[in-house]
Order: sequence, then structure tokens, then C-alpha cells
Amino acid sequence: MTLPPYAAILGITVEPGEEAPVLTMPFGDHVTGRPGFLHGGAIGGLLDVASIAALRQALAAEGGGRIKPVNVTVDYMRGGRDKPTHARGHVTRLGNRVANVEVIAWQDDETKPIAAARMNYLIVR
Repeated sequence: MTLPPYAAILGITVEPGEEAPVLTMPFGDHVTGRPGFLHGGAIGGLLDVASIAALRQALAAEGGGRIKPVNVTVDYMRGGRDKPTHARGHVTRLGNRVANVEVIAWQDDETKPIAAARMNYLIVR
């Protein structure tokens, strides 16, 4: 799976998944905000890339298509600490022209997310 170049800057790795891939971003100076915590922009970037990966996987199963982001809403729930952060997207609607994706990011426990996002995309098939 090809990810946007920004994913490489964040150090994101991909583990394939049946429904959607799980992306992992390591902690390091390149994603640090205040000492010992992730920068909110890095968390937002991870959520963005995870939504793109989930949507591309869903589109590939239907013959492909190009995507254009329309709207994003990010909810920060707790501070990201100095450990790897994981994210997975879930396509909640895949129509002919519009897709909706929900994404969560977590560190130790997927049931305790540090952030979540809702993203809307236009699709050109």
C-alpha cells in the first residue's frame, strides 16, 4: 500500500488488516510537542493517513478511485505519551461520490483512544 509522503516523515509503518490496516507511529524528536508528549499535529497526521489507508483499501475492493478530502474533525481525548501510537480507520459510508471514515488512535489499549477523527471525502471513480 502506497501512503502519502508525509507518512514517511512521521515514521509510520503499516500492518495489513482484513477490514483496514493498522498504522503505527514511533515516538521521537520528530513528533514531540511538549517534553514527553506527542505533538497534536503529529497525532492529527497519523489519523489522516490512517483514514486514507482505510479508504484506499475499501476502494480497491470496488475497483479503485481517486479521493479528495472535504472535511475533518479531530477530537483529542488524552495526551499521547512517549511510546508508539497506533491508528485504524473504519469506512462508515462508501457511496458513489462521497465516503465517510472514522479513525481512532491509541497507545496501550485500543479501547482507550487518545484521539479520534471523522473525515469526509469526495470520490472520483
